[in-house]
This record gives sequence, structure tokens and C-alpha cells, in this order.
Amino acid sequence: MACGKIGILIAMAAIIGKCLLASGGADRIVRSALKLVGEKRAPVAFLGSGFTLGMPVFFDTVFYLMLPLAKIFTARTGRSYLLLVLAIVAGGGAAHSLVPPTPGPLQVASELNVEIGQLMLGGIVVGFFASLAGFAYASWANRKWPIPLRDTPDSKLLDLMAQVEKDASTLPPLWLSLLPIMLPLLLIAGATTTSVLLDDAEILSPFEGSLKTFFDTFGEKNLALVIAAVVSVVLLVSQLGFDKDKLAKTFQEALSGGGIVILITAAGGAFGAILQQTGIGPWMKGEVDAAGLSTLGILFLAFGVTALIRFAQGSATVAMMTTAAILTGLADPETLGCSPLYLALAIGCGSMPLAWMNDSGFWVVCKLSGFTEGETLRTVSVLLTVMGVAGILVTCVLAMVLPLV
Repeated sequence: MACGKIGILIAMAAIIGKCLLASGGADRIVRSALKLVGEKRAPVAFLGSGFTLGMPVFFDTVFYLMLPLAKIFTARTGRSYLLLVLAIVAGGGAAHSLVPPTPGPLQVASELNVEIGQLMLGGIVVGFFASLAGFAYASWANRKWPIPLRDTPDSKLLDLMAQVEKDASTLPPLWLSLLPIMLPLLLIAGATTTSVLLDDAEILSPFEGSLKTFFDTFGEKNLALVIAAVVSVVLLVSQLGFDKDKLAKTFQEALSGGGIVILITAAGGAFGAILQQTGIGPWMKGEVDAAGLSTLGILFLAFGVTALIRFAQGSATVAMMTTAAILTGLADPETLGCSPLYLALAIGCGSMPLAWMNDSGFWVVCKLSGFTEGETLRTVSVLLTVMGVAGILVTCVLAMVLPLV
């Protein structure tokens, strides 16, 4: 089931990433970014970009599309590879767990009767502080355990260095280099936005109907990535010419690397699905009903329950949805002592910690980045845990200072 959901997405994203690297598109983007923000501020730019792009798009997609930029940046500057990877994870992970219209927060908002706009605002505020805490840990980890850029199945160091040494005049234009990244993001974001705004409308104007039909069709995530992959192939052909051998080699390397990730992700998803059948959710609901808790107690309970479910079955989105269903009865402001917005934020924060081998995202970051399992546990897993703890502390402070009741 996990493989069916993300198999095409991983394969197409692997082709996009490889084409961006082989064509020089990723190098063009990095050179332009360095001119704009400077080398020292580049990690912050990666953090902000990951958070912004993670609002309308799944975390995995953001990571697939931004990782080639981190690799070419490191090949060009020779430093901060771990910091760049963790910046992408921190930004994208915070938005994925806290800010609609990503599916997890969207479902939590629906289950707890929290307004979407209110959760978006609250998620951005809490996500901002959680991302800062994560970035602080990432900076420390980068100094303590620097990880070099390594060969991965989809990209070789020699190929990256050859791209870096190219003259700028031989690189593709910036707009064409950005198109394979921005096009799927715009299509998926458009589909999400029209769904939120127009799904409940009783009567649609001809323009609204056409707009919704367009985004419902082309904003489907698999089709959007297929379109972006075609654009990236056009970018590659425009740079290398129609050389069958070079194109075949590029696709072979991309799909071999993507295939490994698909298989590992499928195994992780299967393990998570088995754990979901243990009946842990109904047991927790019984325990919650039997306890009388204060506002802070309920918020920390929501955080802890979500974190435990995340640890047990792997998926942050499933953990959020499951906890929201369990704790629906506690979303009443009189019972909670504050707005249910804070319960939703506590659940979102709880979906970050304790990511390990049964999480498909763990393996995506591990294998595509070239990290070992141990390196991923002590960097990515700890980073997300730090962010979750920082997020719940900020949520509790806000609930006490500004209860919104």
C-alpha cells in the first residue's frame, strides 16, 4: 500500500533530481541563490524554502526536489552538507506537521472543529519557533558530526565536481532550471487551494468550475510529478542534445537509486501497517476517558499520545489523524480550558518526535542523502524530536497567555 502511494512519486522525483544535476540546472539555481543571499546565509534560505514549500506539498516531495540543490551547493563550497540537509528537514517537517493544507493538519482541524485559517496562523507561529530550535540543533550537529558529501546511487561525486567546474555561460537559464521544481509545487498547491475554497460551494461560476477541473486533474501529485519529470527531461536534452546513450545512462542511474528507496519505503510502510492492527488506539481512548486532566495535562497528553503512535507505526500523518479521533471529546473549550486550536497544535508537535526505521521518510532522507542509519538516527531523528519538544512548549505558553476562549 505504501509503495502504491509513493512509488511513482519517488521514481519521477528521482528523474527530476538527476536531470537537474546532469543538465546543470541545480548548479544554476545554487549560483543564483549564492548571488542573492550569500554563502553564509544559504542554510537559512534552505530552512525558509523548506518551510514555505512544505505547506502545500508533502514533506517527501519537498525533500526530493531540494536535495540536489544541497548537493551541488556542497560540491561548490565544500562544506555544511549536513546543515543543509537538516535545514530542509526542519523547514519541511515543521510545515508538514503543523500548517494546513497538508493532509495531517487538515484532518486534525476537521476532527477538532478548528478553523483552517486559525490553524494555519497558529501553525506558522509554532512552526517558526520549532524550526528555529531545529536549526540551532542542526548547526551544533554539523560542527560535532560533520558528514561529507558521498556517492549515492543517483549521483556520483565526480559528476557533481564536473558540474561545478563548468563555465556559467554553459548552464541553462534560471527560469528553465526552476521550472521542474516550481511547476509541481504550483499544481499541487493549486489543487489543495481550490479544494479548500470550492469543494463546499453549492454553485460554481464557469471560471471556477474550469479552474477546479484543471487543478483536480493536473494537480494530482503523481501526474504533477510526471509533468515535471517531462520538463526536466526537456531541460536535459536542451543541454546535452538527444544523445541516446547519455539519456539512457541518466535514467538508469535515477531509477536504480529511486528503486532502492521505493523498496525500503514499502518495507517500512508494511511494518507500520502491522503495528496499526494492534488496537493501541482504542486502549488509549479508554485511558484518556478515565483521567481528569488540566489544560496543560491534556496538551501534554495529546503530544505524548501522538508521539507514541508515531513511534509505533511510523507515519506522522496517521499519528495525527489517530490522536485527533481519540481526543475529539476533549476539544470542547470548557473541558480543555482553552481553544481547541492548541489541542490541534499539540497533536501536530507530537507527530515530529521519535522518527526511526518504520518511517518511510527516515529511509528517504537516509538513502538519498548518503547517510548511514546511525547518522540518520542521531541527526534527523533527534532534530525532529527537538523540534517537537520546542513546539509543545511554545504551544503551552500560548495556551496560558492567549487561551482564545
